[in-house]
Amino acid sequence: MSDTSKVSKAAAETKPAAGPADDPTAASIATVDPRLLVREEGFKGYWTEFTRKVKGGELGSLPVVIGLIVIWTIFQTQNSRFLSADNLSNISYYLSATGMLAIGLVFVLLLGEIDLSVGSVSGLGSTLFAVFVVEHGMNPWLALVLAVLTGIGIGALHGWFFAKIGVPAFVVTLAGFLGWNGLMLWLLGSSGTINIPSDSGPVHLLGQSSFFMNQAVVGAYLLAGLGVVLTLVGNFSEQRRRKAAGVPFRPTFEILVRVGALAIASFVAAAVLNNSAGVSNALVIFLAALVIVDFVLRRTTYGRKVFAVGGGIEAARRAGINVPVIRITVFAISGGFAAIGGMFFAGQTASATLSAGGGNTLMLAIAAAVIGGTSLFGGRGSVWSALLGMLVIQSIQTGLDLLNMNTSIQYMITGAVLLGAVVIDSVSRRSQKAAGRA
Repeated sequence: MSDTSKVSKAAAETKPAAGPADDPTAASIATVDPRLLVREEGFKGYWTEFTRKVKGGELGSLPVVIGLIVIWTIFQTQNSRFLSADNLSNISYYLSATGMLAIGLVFVLLLGEIDLSVGSVSGLGSTLFAVFVVEHGMNPWLALVLAVLTGIGIGALHGWFFAKIGVPAFVVTLAGFLGWNGLMLWLLGSSGTINIPSDSGPVHLLGQSSFFMNQAVVGAYLLAGLGVVLTLVGNFSEQRRRKAAGVPFRPTFEILVRVGALAIASFVAAAVLNNSAGVSNALVIFLAALVIVDFVLRRTTYGRKVFAVGGGIEAARRAGINVPVIRITVFAISGGFAAIGGMFFAGQTASATLSAGGGNTLMLAIAAAVIGGTSLFGGRGSVWSALLGMLVIQSIQTGLDLLNMNTSIQYMITGAVLLGAVVIDSVSRRSQKAAGRA
């Protein structure tokens, strides 16, 4: 007996008999949308729905969460300092810079494209900021705005060549990777480094010694409480809207359980970080960016258009979506976040250097988005994958550093994790096609 038949049978047993003439709407919903009745079966219903999603390839963030638990367990058994408050504080701080680049890349990946220029654009952003502030005496905040606007403009230029001229995104952004890196080197000059005063506005804000509200204990718990309250309000608002529209909605008990789990995780994290130095400003800004961008992607018309274009260009065109505009703006967003990420790097070192945005920064940013669950094939993903993916990557790097492993080992393990994430993505897409959900 199929899952739909079982649910229909459960509906017949739990509701009074009524013919289609008596209540055709209810009969239609019971047949067409079995999600309405899953929760009536209690734990069994939830488990059935979970297994159905897994078999259908709808894995969500489950693989990366399991992987993160395995990684933390292995490193903790090898070195008891791995899960110490100080080490976790370092992980939370250093993941934010590359994480910002990953947020912008999530938009591009949702289109099924790639942006190879984000590393160079981030380095150029930090270099422009340093030149404006140090060599021209510009106000640091104005310099920050100009650097970010430059990143947005560069991304829009890449998007224009891609959307209007038809040059493949891979080629356009590869050219940008080389060209903007050359411009950065030229601006830095023969010294290759421009030191930025540590009290220069954004640099001071993003420094490792700067913490939320400058009161670690109060700030950490306030942040955790704010996140829980906003999540609770958002869930109840969504419940009310869906109930008014007559579509499936989460019951109050389920919302309370979900928010309760989030509250436990948030306050535990706050307690752990408070045992070190608290929540850094860089992490707070990174989390705020995730919340805002998640709202844009899931709650706005623009976000739905991005998913639509990534899901199928021709179908998006026929739906009246201006595909070139979406493509250009997505690359502009990627460039803007790359420049912001460059400011995070500048805050970590109080300087603009040749290594800013170089090395494996680009590869780690792409890997973070993919490992976190964003599909390389477009149309599926979440900005929270930037956080999950960076947690995995930064945990691997920090754990191997504690074990005094060579950098080559870090690259090989990170590459293996990335390959595993892509394999899982490919297998889940096949499962969805087999289940008729692609």
